[in-house]
Amino acid sequence: MGELWDGFLKALELIYTFDPEVMQIAGRSLSIGLTSIVIGSVICIPLAGLIHFNQFWGKRFLVSLIQTFYSIPTVVVGLFVFVMLSNVGPLGGLGLLFSPAAIVVGQVLLITPILLGLVISAFRGVDQTILDTARSMGASGWQVAVLVIKEARFGVMAAVIMGFGRAISEVGISLMVGGNIRGVTRVITTAISLESSKGDIELALALGMILIFISLVVNIIMNRIQQK
Repeated sequence: MGELWDGFLKALELIYTFDPEVMQIAGRSLSIGLTSIVIGSVICIPLAGLIHFNQFWGKRFLVSLIQTFYSIPTVVVGLFVFVMLSNVGPLGGLGLLFSPAAIVVGQVLLITPILLGLVISAFRGVDQTILDTARSMGASGWQVAVLVIKEARFGVMAAVIMGFGRAISEVGISLMVGGNIRGVTRVITTAISLESSKGDIELALALGMILIFISLVVNIIMNRIQQK
């Protein structure tokens, strides 16, 4: 109990004094997480629309497969990205391994099933009467799609929030393809892992509290936007 209290006090001290290293780690975690969710949203929201609005053979199986990957272990994604970006991999020539870009690639792959599955579910939740009314009034396919996105915006925002939470809290990908390099790829989760292994429980607890604080602030901002 004393370690938890000391960690809490240390977290407050680190935040209050804007400790340079901690702020750098927190800023890197936030920037990588936000970059990943923006890229993932740009890819997945239109793709989810294509899957939802079109009928094709194997659609139900595809949606089930997407949902199966909701809980894919981060180390599995990290291993796949590591192999792809290593010197023997097809993308090794890009030189992305052990860089923030490699972590972004891994996190985008990690959150893609979540974004796709939840956005498709949000689209499915739109009242069919609204769509039928729009079509009867002469709305084109594109206009109907825009209407569905507008009606499902709360579900889409919830998917984005969950995707961001999954990205910023993962550790396996960041360790495997980022390398936990100080000043380059060290993020809060990998720093927590490192400090715990060193026995510095207080600092690990402090970083954990900072991570929760960042997630809370981002979720509050997104919820405010959602409400407006």
